[in-house]
Amino acid sequence: MSQTQPPVMVLPEERGPGCLIRLLYFVFIGLWVGGAVTLIAWVLNITIIGLPLGLWLLNRLPVIMTLHPVRRETQVVVVNGRVLLRRRDLPQYPFLVRAAYFLLIGWWFSLLWMGMAWLLTGLSLGLGLPLAFWMFDQVPFVTTLARL
Repeated sequence: MSQTQPPVMVLPEERGPGCLIRLLYFVFIGLWVGGAVTLIAWVLNITIIGLPLGLWLLNRLPVIMTLHPVRRETQVVVVNGRVLLRRRDLPQYPFLVRAAYFLLIGWWFSLLWMGMAWLLTGLSLGLGLPLAFWMFDQVPFVTTLARL
């Protein structure tokens, strides 16, 4: 008796725009819009009511500033002979751990982190852009331990 194998689906990884487009976007749009969004987010973070929106903006800062694609976890599962592909956001640390980290470290350390990234961008005359890109991409993790 011949048993048929379930079909295998291979989907390309979502990569986002290339390095040159991300660099041009950062220089002409992302740097200025990102600065405004950072300022708005920190003003919102001062208030309890605005804190969720402020943290949401800070977690989206890599996309806003550098067009960094959001990473997702992909699972391939076989259920009743059918191959299912499930995509979801990366698993996060427990909420209480993230909240305690933000209250004790994240709120002030992320401000220093972003300040260093801004200084590196401005003072290095472009030579520090790769490191600044990485630093801006890490802002969600530095602020709230969010994995994007």
